[in-house]
Amino acid sequence: QVQLVESGGGLVQPGGSLRLSCANSGKIGTFYGMGWYRQAPGKQRELVAAITDGGTTTFGDFVEGRFTISGDNAKNAGNLQMNDLKPEATAVYYCIMALGFGGNRQGYWGQGTQVTVCS
Repeated sequence: QVQLVESGGGLVQPGGSLRLSCANSGKIGTFYGMGWYRQAPGKQRELVAAITDGGTTTFGDFVEGRFTISGDNAKNAGNLQMNDLKPEATAVYYCIMALGFGGNRQGYWGQGTQVTVCS
């Protein structure tokens, strides 16, 4: 059974930094990629960043070079480093990981971690 555990959320002042982590605490599968999404109250869930098993990255337009995503294929884990955070970054952040078992590929979601940016 796959279980993604997220950590690293919290309260930070504008301009500050946070590092979110996501790790599979269950059965390790073949890693195909992972992503981070966020959802603010009353808004749709949106892509923050994603990385493939080959290391190709994608970022939301709002990131503007302030975030870095990394992934550890063997450990089914990854991080999202967020710098120069703005108040509009306040949201619940979710990781999603594409893992394969016996040729079947599926996306798994974490439980979410709250990020609050305010002074």
